[in-house]
Amino acid sequence: MVKPIHIDPALSDAAPQLKLGILTATVQNTEYDEELWGKITNQISIIKKTYTGANITGLSPIASLRNVYKILGKDPSRYRGSSEALLRRVLQGKGLYQVNTIVDINNLISLKTLHPVGTYDLSKLVPPFTFRVGEPGQSYKGIGKSNINLENLPVFEDEHGPFGSPTSDSERAMISLHTRQIMMVIISFSGDGLSPALTEAEALLRTHVKATGISSVIVEGKKEGGR
Repeated sequence: MVKPIHIDPALSDAAPQLKLGILTATVQNTEYDEELWGKITNQISIIKKTYTGANITGLSPIASLRNVYKILGKDPSRYRGSSEALLRRVLQGKGLYQVNTIVDINNLISLKTLHPVGTYDLSKLVPPFTFRVGEPGQSYKGIGKSNINLENLPVFEDEHGPFGSPTSDSERAMISLHTRQIMMVIISFSGDGLSPALTEAEALLRTHVKATGISSVIVEGKKEGGR
């Protein structure tokens, strides 16, 4: 069963178009998938032919996130959304890190949609889940990064506190080769593109990590509903 995420009203006020596409599944993760990396390489080629570094901040999914960050008082150039950071990395010719198959799928979905995507190990989380504005003094160790100041940043929280954000997720809920239950969250600050993104995510997870028991939902503000 998909795990609902409540969007806090204070975040909804700052981001009135915000929607979350949430998918849960049972998976068999692997270290590397050659066929998947063929798809990633193809998407990187498409991106290089489509975008330049000069025009990406005007793209709707990225511009919407940057605007919400500014409203919340967070500098979007210092705390870039993960989708913008991935896109810039590709356009700079740096390619993508190869992590594991679930994380690689996560990054491919982000590159295709230009939305931030976070995938979490559900065994390391305790519901209920909330998407809210980070409070003064809150921080966590980002994956491959130092402590991240979460004040005024949109953050996902469970019973134990923050575990993710559109900028960088925490080490606490990170995916490993031992992960069996996942929650993938596609964050659309522009409010569009979630149904096809969830459909593609489901197909990739079934093909490359033998996902079963897949369930998904789109959450909008205080409302919840199926696709």
